[in-house]
Amino acid sequence: MGEHARILVVDDDESIRKTISSILEEKGYIVDTAENGREAIEKSDCSFYNLVLVDIRLPDMEGTKLLSRFRETTPKMVKIILTGFPALQNAIEAVNKGADAYMLKPVNIDHLLSVIAQHLRKQKEARKFSEQKVAEFIETRVQELDQEKHVTQGK
Repeated sequence: MGEHARILVVDDDESIRKTISSILEEKGYIVDTAENGREAIEKSDCSFYNLVLVDIRLPDMEGTKLLSRFRETTPKMVKIILTGFPALQNAIEAVNKGADAYMLKPVNIDHLLSVIAQHLRKQKEARKFSEQKVAEFIETRVQELDQEKHVTQGK
């Protein structure tokens, strides 16, 4: 199950959006869609997404430009590029702009689901690690403040 991870599918092809959305929803993910970069930006400004699937060629902007925007505004969001136009230059640019994965269309659904699950698992582990570090910091800081309090009261 998707454990309620939120996924945004950005593609100008309605049939691709509907097919991928329905498969992801069947797997338990919460899915939203956008047909262009502007709509994707608007949706991501209003909602949190764990992961975004971005077509490299959108009607209003290149998918790599959208990746750059997401890297600045939501750096922890997993970003996966989907393309029907494979080229080494596209792949290099996508990775340089923050893509976590680069997949070719037509997408092998089992492979896509595996890549999504793998990246969401890594994201969850990183969040858990960060939470542990914050908890350790707070615990240490409370001990330091208690120590300072005892020293100050002892004077």
